[in-house]
Amino acid sequence: MSNTPMATNPLTRAVLEIDEYASGLGWDQPARLFALVDTARLRAQEPGLAAQLGLRDEPETTGLTPIEQEEIPAGKPLDEFLGTIAWPDAVAGCALTVERLMLPPSAEASVPEGLSGQKLTQWVARHPDRQEVRMTVAVLRDGSRDSALRLREKDSPTEVLTGGALVPGLAEALSATFED
Repeated sequence: MSNTPMATNPLTRAVLEIDEYASGLGWDQPARLFALVDTARLRAQEPGLAAQLGLRDEPETTGLTPIEQEEIPAGKPLDEFLGTIAWPDAVAGCALTVERLMLPPSAEASVPEGLSGQKLTQWVARHPDRQEVRMTVAVLRDGSRDSALRLREKDSPTEVLTGGALVPGLAEALSATFED
């Protein structure tokens, strides 16, 4: 049985399902990209794939099925990689899970001037107030978005934060993958 908390919105359910999957893999994992497809459409148009994904015996409800894509190339900046993606019409949305270091807002004033890129990353990694976080962000073609944030120090399904505006920059980058 899944430990995913209940959610009424199909997009929130998909985000929490991906978060739970990523949690099962442990920390220090590479970023993962998922296509989100309409579950009913998948069952109707791809019954073999639906059966392979264990969806054949699921109750007939509306929802989104996350399908993990090929591994994101190592060494390629995430924004550059996302700029190369184009989704077929059957894909209703997409999601990405990625781990990062975050600082509390109170630490912004202490960032040394002139740091960027690798030097900023190193500074954040040494900061005593840094937090390791796993972000799962999903968007739909219609502009809907949701996300889940899990802190490594509070690694529990009941401690996952959700909301559509938690990681706006990443949501914008994912939305851009659906633009012509």
